[in-house]
Amino acid sequence: MKIFDRIALILTIIGGINWGLIGIFQFDLVAWIGGGQDGVFARIIYTLVALSAIWCISLLFRNRALED
Repeated sequence: MKIFDRIALILTIIGGINWGLIGIFQFDLVAWIGGGQDGVFARIIYTLVALSAIWCISLLFRNRALED
């Protein structure tokens, strides 16, 4: 599970940075790399980031004492 947690956190961080770029500079890095917002690659990245964010919700409710 720890590997999924790390991957999810990395993708969520990427999503947060992308949202920051959109908010500050009006620049969508994922769309730029993926050939526009409607590009297949960009849509895959958006979907993976969304799934990662949903996975990270579970991190809030886990008992860390059991995992160590």
